[in-house]
Amino acid sequence: MFLNVSCNYLKMCKLKDMVSPCIVFMLQYSKEIGIQCASCPSSPHTFAAESQPTITMHIFKKVSDLQAWVARERAEGQRIGFAPTMGALHDGHMELIRMSCRAGHRTVASIFVNPTQFNDPKDLEKYPRTPEKDILLLHNNGCDAVFMPSVEEVYPPGIDVSIDLDFRQLDKVMEGVFRPGHFKGMATVVHRLLDIVQPDSLYMGQKDFQQLTIVRDMIRQMHLKVELVMCPTMREADGLAMSSRNLRLSADMRSIAPVIFQTLQWAAETLRTRPASGIQTEAMQRLEAAGLRPEYFDIVDGISLLPVAHWADSEFIVACTAAFAGEVRLIDNIVLKQ
Repeated sequence: MFLNVSCNYLKMCKLKDMVSPCIVFMLQYSKEIGIQCASCPSSPHTFAAESQPTITMHIFKKVSDLQAWVARERAEGQRIGFAPTMGALHDGHMELIRMSCRAGHRTVASIFVNPTQFNDPKDLEKYPRTPEKDILLLHNNGCDAVFMPSVEEVYPPGIDVSIDLDFRQLDKVMEGVFRPGHFKGMATVVHRLLDIVQPDSLYMGQKDFQQLTIVRDMIRQMHLKVELVMCPTMREADGLAMSSRNLRLSADMRSIAPVIFQTLQWAAETLRTRPASGIQTEAMQRLEAAGLRPEYFDIVDGISLLPVAHWADSEFIVACTAAFAGEVRLIDNIVLKQ
């Protein structure tokens, strides 16, 4: 098997007088996974046993290299699927990759911890980073190319790539109350990545339902030619939504955290017979009694995110919640009606 690594990726590591942990990882596995520069035809830098089958995954650090690869794929009639991530990947992310592959797309994943999405610098600092594990997971699940840019590559100095859209209430409720400015940063980086990759389909998870709703509205407002595909939330055996933040849960909090999904399930079973306001109040009490610190439990319309009072008020109803498990903030949701 071969992993193709952009020469610019290697050069950047050398310029910084460091060895990338990703490269170290791949060299350690060179007997099983070869390394071949993606943009250096005169010097392929191939390290692999000749008997191994060739399965190629490209790793790019530079926008120009990724775009050149995408252009070659399009010239061969391929369609592009794209899954933006911040790394610390798990099976929920892998389902995005698998969905794109099943659709017959050449699949690109990005790993970029976007600083503009974090209100608290400490949260950015603590965000888990596992590049070696991420690369192997992506390779094993059929990903064709990984984009791992620097902050300067995504946000070039002297160039304003921000967007300023009016999302009406979409970015002001729920997460918007507790994380002001978060969605502006999210929308900006998603738009920037879409501009770089130019995919046919964008794959995002249901777990971040409000984020997905805002991206859908951004696509509508900006008339972007991309299909948004929602992947259902992937869960652990006990119902806890898979999340990169789960890695930071203490053992005690990990045992308590599944109550979030249990409470969402209870709400789904109860809304037909009770008003939403009572369910929301009791749900908050249930989460708090379990040892969590809930911020909100809202029952909303799945398009407008406006509050829903009764089962009959909307054809698309979603319950969304956020709660702290110790120092780790978890979010989840469940579709109650569609």
